Amino acid sequence: MNLIIFTDLDGSLLDSEDYSFEDAKQALDLLHQKNIPLILCTSKTRVEVEQIRKNLGIRHPFIVENGGGIFFESDQDFKIEGARKTGDFFVIQLGESYSVIRSFVEKNKTRFSIEGFGDWPVGRICELTGLSREEAALAREREFTEPFLLKNENDLPALEKEANRANLKIAQGGRFFHLIGKEQDKGRAVEMVKRIYKKNSGNIFSIGLGDSGNDRSMLQAVDIPVLIPHPEGNFISFTHPQLVKARYPGSKGWNEALLRVLNGLNII
Repeated sequence: MNLIIFTDLDGSLLDSEDYSFEDAKQALDLLHQKNIPLILCTSKTRVEVEQIRKNLGIRHPFIVENGGGIFFESDQDFKIEGARKTGDFFVIQLGESYSVIRSFVEKNKTRFSIEGFGDWPVGRICELTGLSREEAALAREREFTEPFLLKNENDLPALEKEANRANLKIAQGGRFFHLIGKEQDKGRAVEMVKRIYKKNSGNIFSIGLGDSGNDRSMLQAVDIPVLIPHPEGNFISFTHPQLVKARYPGSKGWNEALLRVLNGLNII
């Protein structure tokens, strides 16, 4: 079986409060031993994910900014159509450019009282996220999307209509709303990665792990979706015939549920 695993980061593989993956090490070690690809699929930026991949010791492809871009290391043997070279990576861009996203924010920030990462100094991002200054600086290096706060959430339907007119849409994450391209989401990126793996490796079987609303499309796109509870213990609404629910939030639940699924697949 060619198994491939997709995972969200914040609130899933990484704990919500301190971004630790300490409690997931048992499952992570098993994936490394079995050479099972772990595809990070996140709202984070490319430079943030590059650092997290180093910390995890992995070199697999990754999906950033809610499906805005898919990155493959350029020295790996993947046959990829429609990709462009950028630095050490080939990238498939599914989202809009950041300049288009910021233009929409600037045009509508007064009418809807919205503020995003492009409006805030690093210190403000630290306050809102709990990131260090170095990490917050990486989070500001957007390429495809803008995380933002909306002062009056009753304005959301009108803002969504305005975004739709601009060929954009709004995804809701754990801490922020995210302004993204109309044609992008995590699920579309996951489907594309699956096709590339299938073309390069033959039939695959996929597992996905996530905790928030912007993970729904990713979870719908895999064979076995794993839903992680929020720290308060509640789950987002999501149904799937193969759905597995983790017993704990964050990396502890990620570890427990993934080991349970792998055991059921006779991987352990």
